[in-house]
Amino acid sequence: MKYVYGPVPSRRLGFSLGVDIIPFKICSYDCVYCQLGETTLKTVERKAYISSQDVLEELALFLSEFKGQIDYITFSGSGEPTLNSELGKMIREVKNLTPIPVAVLTNGSLLFREDVQEDLMEADVVFPSLDAVTPSIFKAVNVPCSSLKIGDIIEGLRSFIREFKGEVWLEVLFCRGINDGEKELERIKEAVGLIKPNKVQLNTVVRPPGGREVHPLNYAELEIAREIIGNDCEIIADFKGISEGLFIKDVKEEEVLALLRRRPCTIGDISKVLGANRLELIKYIEMLNKKGKLKSITKDGKIYYYSKG
Repeated sequence: MKYVYGPVPSRRLGFSLGVDIIPFKICSYDCVYCQLGETTLKTVERKAYISSQDVLEELALFLSEFKGQIDYITFSGSGEPTLNSELGKMIREVKNLTPIPVAVLTNGSLLFREDVQEDLMEADVVFPSLDAVTPSIFKAVNVPCSSLKIGDIIEGLRSFIREFKGEVWLEVLFCRGINDGEKELERIKEAVGLIKPNKVQLNTVVRPPGGREVHPLNYAELEIAREIIGNDCEIIADFKGISEGLFIKDVKEEEVLALLRRRPCTIGDISKVLGANRLELIKYIEMLNKKGKLKSITKDGKIYYYSKG
């Protein structure tokens, strides 16, 4: 499977079947906390980066053969999904294929565009991000394309929610010392009041952010942020990590460890050798790390994993 991965266990979505419709790290942001590393192409250009026909054929094949639990079909993946100009067509076709609800994970940067709003209208749940409101802090944490303005993004979120019939769950991800100051929290609170999402979810850096020096808030600090922002927001940061009983279909733990005994590898290296989706691999590498079976080193801005055995 080139475009479909999972189902991946998700705290917010149960068992989520991922659909990756953007080539690796093409995005409108270069967020300092991104677990996939630096953006390879930063752009706001929408086009058919990956053919809807190819994606839909693969998804239909998967659904015809898979007998396990799928709670959501989720457009997310290696880059910003709203950059794919065929997103709306894909969502509509998925609705014809299956009754499973459709979710879209997006950074929210293009929601001020009418064509993007229209493409998302048939989704069941949209998960946009809003990590900062002050322009200088927005640039520091999200490192956006120069044409993107935070005021336009907030207004885009606001106007989209007025028309959208599904749910919008707004995520705010905090990095210590960057977007967690009291003044910024107050500004985020004001923006949330304008946007009026169905839910506000607070997160922080949990997995290694592609070799960059970014640090998480602890739970007590997230509680303070929740008190300031209010609006019944919830903390979704997973400090406990993934269940140890789960592993990638057709990729065994011993295969990963055997590879890492031979030489240190990045997530991308492991993905190429074992043919596993790198987004899915991230959770399972985290699991092995928590079980004490791996160590990691950072070199030239990349994280390399190796077996302790």
